[in-house]
Amino acid sequence: MKPQRLTREQAREQTHQRLLDAAQIIFIQKGFVAGSVEEIAEAAGYTRGAFYSNFRSKQELLLELLKRDHKAMQAGLHGIMEEGATPEDIEDRALLFYSHLYRDNKNFLLWVEAQLLAARDAKFRIIFAAFLRDKLEQLTAYIRECSVRTGVPLPAETLALGLMALCDGVRFFYTINPQDVTAELAESVLAHFFSRVVFGRGMQDIERASPVRLVGP
Repeated sequence: MKPQRLTREQAREQTHQRLLDAAQIIFIQKGFVAGSVEEIAEAAGYTRGAFYSNFRSKQELLLELLKRDHKAMQAGLHGIMEEGATPEDIEDRALLFYSHLYRDNKNFLLWVEAQLLAARDAKFRIIFAAFLRDKLEQLTAYIRECSVRTGVPLPAETLALGLMALCDGVRFFYTINPQDVTAELAESVLAHFFSRVVFGRGMQDIERASPVRLVGP
């Protein structure tokens, strides 16, 4: 059976995704600055011209990688409050989701690269800041919905920024120093924060919702 011939639109989308996948690997392995357009195109099996037919610059490609990662995270958040979930279900799922978030380090270095680029490039800083603003607003809206569904009053704006900063910090320490900041310690920090600060739970509730033994006081 002959493989189905791709339409022009399907072929373009395939090229687009292969360039994204190749850039993701190269940026993580070598860094944004060291990874060249030519190297990305070659790794994807295309030419430099194909790259610029899909992206105006490496910066645009990096931002699209971040948006793709953010979209995947949003899907996970929406799954917490799927139809029929009780307030207790939502709290347990939120605790589990955030306490395990540090494990998803596949794209974390892309965010670090974007932060470094934004600190050095004024034009990219404006674009990246706008993207982070949208991300923060979406998380704030999610927290408001969570507050309504669980009946727990939550300071949405403050908590959204705190969660983003805390998760980034834990991921950073876990990535660069896993010997001292172990998986158990990282999970404990996030689980304690969500259970005690957000939902006002005690240790028994934390241990019930977490599949691993938590450490710390």
